[in-house]
Order: sequence, then structure tokens, then C-alpha cells
Amino acid sequence: MRSLIWGAGAIGGTLGAYLARAGAEVTLVDTAVDHVDGIARRGLRVIGPIDEFTVHPPAFTPDAVRGTWDEIILATKAHHTDAALRQLVPHLAAGGHVVSAQNGLNELAIAQAVGASRTVGAFVNFGADYLEPGVVHYAGHGAVVIGEIDGRITPRAAAIRDAWSHFEPAAIVTPNIWGYLWGKEAYGAMLFATALTSESIADALAMPKYRRLFIALAREILAVAAARGVRPEAFDGFDPSAYLASAPTGAAEQSLDALVAHNRRSAKSHSGIWRDLAVRKRPTEVDAQLGIVVALGREAGVATPFTARLVTLVHDIERGERPLALETLDALMAEGSLATGGAVPS
Repeated sequence: MRSLIWGAGAIGGTLGAYLARAGAEVTLVDTAVDHVDGIARRGLRVIGPIDEFTVHPPAFTPDAVRGTWDEIILATKAHHTDAALRQLVPHLAAGGHVVSAQNGLNELAIAQAVGASRTVGAFVNFGADYLEPGVVHYAGHGAVVIGEIDGRITPRAAAIRDAWSHFEPAAIVTPNIWGYLWGKEAYGAMLFATALTSESIADALAMPKYRRLFIALAREILAVAAARGVRPEAFDGFDPSAYLASAPTGAAEQSLDALVAHNRRSAKSHSGIWRDLAVRKRPTEVDAQLGIVVALGREAGVATPFTARLVTLVHDIERGERPLALETLDALMAEGSLATGGAVPS
């Protein structure tokens, strides 16, 4: 199957490079002109501790791409989803599908744009970064899961899994893709919290002072998922059941320890959120990833004060009004009674 990858950064670039190396007919699209030019001139280079190679797939900016594809893999930042959909829909063949290889709940927007039957969900948790035009850094393995958004197990999902297994041999198909996506939302809230500081993901998650905060964030997200009838799935050390109020004592701390261990195995020390704030100096995905959870929680009558406060603090950093420092994480900790030793909200 010919694949058009819309967004050739950390996720799309890494995945596309492996698919191209395996012999797939891959075309890349990205809004960054210098990145597209770099790929055209020198190829797309993958570097890092796992693999190093260069491939030469065709690459275009959105205004220059021509043709239609049976498969479009959407790999933009979550807050660019709506704009990307407006541009890519004319390139989707009749009967074709869009796969969301993104962070967040973007399958909701994709289904509205192209139809639920033409939308395929994907969960990706590997470590990668865009470094410079034409170069991505593949830093660490992570779970890769494909699933139809209606829960069916289909030949289409299996074919995507088989193709993506050239990138991640442990890739699977699931009947519960929403469970993985909501699990990533809970873990993602923790990553946004670590990005308030200059600490690495592993170091921040390991700090005893803030563990009740990470648990509180996960618990809020999981409460919204439960209100929507979703059963979150475990992955890469994150065990959603461990963060529930009914979990055995110490279960959440054990899951946090597993997340610390998972992140210490990766050469990617900081999240893409942190890179957006500290290195690239650009807006993050916070509204598209966490703001939507606050809105969905409001609809369901589920309070999300820590998540809402986290969204505000990220915007403060984006505007240059707060530093990337533990004091900003302390400001999040001050929400409610956690800073004074109060219990984690149930």
C-alpha cells in the first residue's frame, strides 16, 4: 500500500524512514520548508542508539504535494490536526483511510472530517526527536498499537500492524484502542508536569516530593475516561489500575518506578513538550491534549482542577511569564492541599 505521511517530524519521520527502508512506497509531507529541502537534498537520516541509516523518500510541503493515497498517516502535533485535515482530505482516495500516529484523542476530529469508517487509531510511545532538517533521533523503543475506533479486529488493522512491524516488531492490534489513547492521556499529563521543569522525565518522576501530584493528575484523567465508558490499558510501565483510589497501597509508586526505569532506558531524556518550551520556543500541544480532557470532564461532571491548572502553567511558560523550574511544578503542587501533605483526591 502506498502511504502518505503527513508530518515528518519525530514520529512521522522515524516511522516513515523505517517503512521506506522496508520497501514501502512512502511520500512525506511537512510544513517546514527547510526540513523538506533537507530530505530532498540529502535524504531522511535516522540516528541514535538503536539504528543509523538514510532513506530517500519524496518529500513535499502541503501546497506542492499532488495525487491521492489509500493510506494517509497523520503524524502532526495534536494542535495542528484540524489544519492538516483540511489540507490532506483532497489527497485521500475514495475508500482510503487516515491513521492517527499522534498524541492525544485526535481520532475524534479525524472521524468528523473523513468519517468513522475511514479512521484508524494508533498508539505510539517510542522515543524520538526532530533534530535538524532531514535528521531525526530515534532514542528508545515503546509500545506501538493499532486499532479500529469501533473496536473491530479487521484485516485493515492487521495489515497496518504488519507494515509497522518493520519499525516495531512488537506492534499489536487491539480491540480497545481508546483504552490505550486514554492511558497515554494520563501518562501524558505527567509528562506535561515534568516539562514545567528542566529535570529529565525520569528524574522528575522519581522525586518523592511530587509523586502525589503525578498520581493526582493520572487519577483525574482516568476519572474522565471512566465517565466516558473507557477502560484504559497498561503500557511501558504505566498501569492505570494502580492510580485508582481503590488500588492497593504503594501500587501507584510501583508504576511510577516502572516508568522511571522505562525512561532511563531511552536516550530521549526530556519530552517533546519540554523541547517545544525550552529548545524550539513554540506553543505546545497542551490544549489539544489536556485542554480537551478538561472540557470532556466538564461535560461529564468530573472535576479536573490539577489538569486545568497544568494547562494554565504551560501557557504561562509559553508566554515567558514563568520559568522552566521546580518552582513552577511547586505552583501546580499548590493546587488543593497536596503541598501541605493532604491526601490525593479520590
